[in-house]
Amino acid sequence: MQQAQHRLTIATRGRGLFEFTREARAFLRASGLALGQLTVFCRHTSASLLIQENADPSVLDDLLAFFDRVAPEGRGLYSHENEGPDDMPAHVRTALTQVSLTIPFAEGDLLLGTWQGIYLFEHRHAPHRREVILHAVGD
Repeated sequence: MQQAQHRLTIATRGRGLFEFTREARAFLRASGLALGQLTVFCRHTSASLLIQENADPSVLDDLLAFFDRVAPEGRGLYSHENEGPDDMPAHVRTALTQVSLTIPFAEGDLLLGTWQGIYLFEHRHAPHRREVILHAVGD
């Protein structure tokens, strides 16, 4: 069994979903591993990870609208308001999604479905530089 690890930095432009499937596949190819699992880990509490459809952009728009309803922004809604009105809703959205994904791979490629992509889900309005750890284990 072998391992490979890479720290990926994703520059966001504020709230939204940022696909990085291509970068994850490139890391996996460079690792030389053929069969195993890729763990993807987001090192933040106001951004998260999703595997989601990458064919129709309206899916991503609908997800943003859904999370606006589930975790609304606004002063006085939360105790934790230190970093502005989008701070605590960002933490709630992260809690409802995930910061770690495990994706199997075979023949050196991720076993994602036809329309699946890997996304960083930025929950804050301001641009950020987010770190994602890619860790492959296999043969």
